[in-house]
Amino acid sequence: MSQNNKPLNTAATDEDVIDLGALFGVLWRKKLWILASIFVFACLGAFYALGVATPKYRATSVILLDASGQQLLDLSAVLPSLGTDSEAINTEVEVLKSRRLLERVVATAHLTEDPEFNAALRPLSLKAKLKNALTGSEQRTRSDQEQMTNAINALLSRMSVRNIPNTYVLQVTMETEDAQKSATLADTIAEQYILYQMDVKFEATRDASEWLTSRVADLKLELEQAEARVAEFSTNSEAVSSESVQALDRQLKELRDRLATTRATFNEAELQLASLVALESASAQEKAEKAGDTRLTTLLRENGAGAEFDARFEQLLSRAKTQAQRTEAQVQSLASSIETREAEIAKQSDEIIQLQQLSREAEASRLLYEYFLGRLKETSAQEGIQQADSRILSNAVLPGAPSEPRKSLILAMSMILGAMAGSGGALLWEMRQNGYRQASDLEGDTGLSVMGQIPLLPTDNRRQGLEYLAEKPTSAAAEAVRNLRTSVLLSGLDKAPQVIMSSSSLPGEGKTTVSFALAQNLVGLGKKVLLVEGDIRRLVFSQYLDVKNAKGLMSVLAGDVSLEDAVIHDSVLGADILVSEPSNVNAADILSSRRFIEFLEAARTAYDFVIIDTPPVLVVPDARVVAQHVDVVLFTVHWDKTTKSQVRDALRMFETVGVTISGLVLNQIDPKGMKRYGYGDSYGAYGSYGNKYYTN
Repeated sequence: MSQNNKPLNTAATDEDVIDLGALFGVLWRKKLWILASIFVFACLGAFYALGVATPKYRATSVILLDASGQQLLDLSAVLPSLGTDSEAINTEVEVLKSRRLLERVVATAHLTEDPEFNAALRPLSLKAKLKNALTGSEQRTRSDQEQMTNAINALLSRMSVRNIPNTYVLQVTMETEDAQKSATLADTIAEQYILYQMDVKFEATRDASEWLTSRVADLKLELEQAEARVAEFSTNSEAVSSESVQALDRQLKELRDRLATTRATFNEAELQLASLVALESASAQEKAEKAGDTRLTTLLRENGAGAEFDARFEQLLSRAKTQAQRTEAQVQSLASSIETREAEIAKQSDEIIQLQQLSREAEASRLLYEYFLGRLKETSAQEGIQQADSRILSNAVLPGAPSEPRKSLILAMSMILGAMAGSGGALLWEMRQNGYRQASDLEGDTGLSVMGQIPLLPTDNRRQGLEYLAEKPTSAAAEAVRNLRTSVLLSGLDKAPQVIMSSSSLPGEGKTTVSFALAQNLVGLGKKVLLVEGDIRRLVFSQYLDVKNAKGLMSVLAGDVSLEDAVIHDSVLGADILVSEPSNVNAADILSSRRFIEFLEAARTAYDFVIIDTPPVLVVPDARVVAQHVDVVLFTVHWDKTTKSQVRDALRMFETVGVTISGLVLNQIDPKGMKRYGYGDSYGAYGSYGNKYYTN
């Protein structure tokens, strides 16, 4: 294929780009569809809002939460007051939606007897009746608990609770099928919520009183037992007080001081005794010097060493021994006294510690008993005077009009859905369209020029189409064929083409009609035209001409008859026609033969123009064989029917044999369809502007 066909290879890349202009163009062309969809959906929405939907009424009761925590009496509450943070307020919102509270509402308002809240009281639906009939079962009687559960569920689905931001105000909204019922239930929920708060506090206070009474009795018994243990221990203990122990400590200190002094004296006595004992074997002079006794020194100086001197020394030695023994006895006595005092102090200290511990336990029991006794009195005083942490700020107002269905919203949403459905349907329909509606699209995909755009002929059969073109030479269809003729004649560089071939992708695209119309139009120029039936397999020319058993192309190629004798001249067409006849020889072989080439040479000599109508290229190879020997190849595309892939495959078939398509013909264009798609006002020879020039 030539370089002009490059867009055919890049079409897949172009499909990845979203053309917003084309998208809005599709929606604009399908505006009637979209408007019809909007109208249908609006009607359905109006039918639902006015005839199907059950009116519902909404009423709101307003509750103010008391976050101050003030009570009637200035006593410590058993339960903490309501907090001021968002978590506490959100907790109250959940309390309003709790099943225990709603169970009280259901019981108070007798909702189990209301069909709106008890499905068991409603008549069976058609679906339920059919199910019972098919299964052979009957409606089961529901228990009271099941009816209560279902009523609570229904109440939950119809109520809503919200906190107004940055306030302590809660709104309880109820929506039912009756205005009075909605207002009554909203107020009932608010009232039961306040009563529920008071009941919870009363029950908590009562439970606290019972528990405190039992606890105070136990604490009283524990206190009595602790005080008894203190009294018993005090009676059996020798310890009087901590002061007596301190006095014993002072005595012990004095004994220890005396013991230290006595031990020092004992040590001196022992040293003195040891020195005297050591002098027993010494001389009299040494004894007198070291004994430290003046009497002994005097005796030695006056009388010298003798009996009196020795007696005096023995007296000193005996006196030292006695002093040492006496001080040793004193040391032992003092040590024994210290041990006795220490044991006595330790015993009395332990007893005092035990006494103090028992006293502390008794005091702790007394304090705990007095505290719980005080709490018991406070709790007993609060019974019956509990206040709720909220109050009704505003009772529900009887609604004057239903809140649902919201007719304007339903209509608006229906119209929006209609527009979406219509737009979606239009886009889906456009996505399904795989054919060509505009010449520009066909040229853009193939890279080839569209030489002609032929409208759909307003006739019932092919013969009538030829007669229509002959009888109405100024019609839009005739002008379209004339435009095709002009494009074909001007397609040659040096001279006008002489042999023209017409083909298509598949049967039924109107290529044969194009061939007949082009031949008829060329005759109008005063030219001698030969129309050859190249579709040897189908033999469709018989549908245009009333000819039977005529000699045709096969006879001419076989040499049984000359071309002049074989052609048929049609008065309506004005051209010579060479039909074909059945043959057992393969058509492609015939068209590839030397005799067919010689036939074309003879036809060129005898006629100004030769038009060959060939079979579809995707069905048989005949068209590709004939295309090797012609001047112009016209390829017909059925408007909005021939798919893009079929066109591409057909053109690729020609490309494989080195044939270049001269031009395309967009055939059987439906003017009404073009207007329906939005192209009719500016499309080719059959646009709305052509009405001033054409006579159809």
